[in-house]
Amino acid sequence: MMTLTAFFRASAAAALVAAVATTPGQAAEPLAKELFGAKRLPAATAPKTWGFYSKGCFSGGVAIAVDGPNWQAMRVSRNRRWGHPQMIRLIERLSREAAADGWPGLLVGDISQPRGGPMLTGHASHQMGLDADIWLTPMPDRRLTASERENMSATSVLKKGSLYVDDRIWTPAHAALLERAASYREVERILVHPGIKKKLCDTVTGNRAWLSKIRPFWGHHYHFHVRIGCPDGSTGCRSQKPPPASDGCDKSLAWWFTEEPWRPAKGPAKPKARDVMVMKDLPAACRHVLEAPAPVSEAAVTIGGSDAVTAPPIAASAFAATPRREIPLPEPRPRR
Repeated sequence: MMTLTAFFRASAAAALVAAVATTPGQAAEPLAKELFGAKRLPAATAPKTWGFYSKGCFSGGVAIAVDGPNWQAMRVSRNRRWGHPQMIRLIERLSREAAADGWPGLLVGDISQPRGGPMLTGHASHQMGLDADIWLTPMPDRRLTASERENMSATSVLKKGSLYVDDRIWTPAHAALLERAASYREVERILVHPGIKKKLCDTVTGNRAWLSKIRPFWGHHYHFHVRIGCPDGSTGCRSQKPPPASDGCDKSLAWWFTEEPWRPAKGPAKPKARDVMVMKDLPAACRHVLEAPAPVSEAAVTIGGSDAVTAPPIAASAFAATPRREIPLPEPRPRR
């Protein structure tokens, strides 16, 4: 048993360690998510990406307009509608061509922060402006208000409490939208809930080659996640391993319908990478991205807007609070 004297000595030693740790010269290095999250505008340099989808950044980003002919941006206050120009052009193209397929318009969720990097909340990836979330909720036939964009819930396409698609919600237009997105050469993979993948495996006829890009993952029943490959000229960008060439309607999909994927992982949860990542963990070029000058205004780097209608202005801030009810964000594997 520790004596009273030993207790006071231990307490004094702990206090000394704490004092040294908080000495001004020994201040903790700021987290990368705080540095990137504080940037309201992109780096006004040539479009390039560095690093990997879950550990990187990008310059020369552009924002998709809040309103376009066939899309509306959601959760605008998060300031996450920025991407590499190639990503933004792809979303515009998808919105236009999906409309011809019968989809009434895209509700565009998170793309990236103005300069990428780790986000304050939510995503592990989306750091290079090459990922985008598209809601599985069809766009309404009217322009949403600013409040609706912040608070409206996305619609899950699953039966409640089930891993399977609800046929009262799912339509052929959902499948056509995913097929259209997968048809683009730039798109390397699309993440969906396993139930959506199974629905496609069970119903798609004819050409099924595009199913290889549809990858099952936890969450993603409110939205699907589109990922494109490294853009030309971005030599500092690291590509992801291509998905298997098969349609994926095999034992790898059957695994998702066993208990194992949904069994909580054992042991204490490790800190999320974004919550411990500092600048030295990112490519060296990301420091230059942070320090690069910004454009004169957001309007100068926003593309694709509709002249007919615009949403009421919202102060953009990566720190803005967002309702947590049914936010369409990826869900990690459950833990105990």
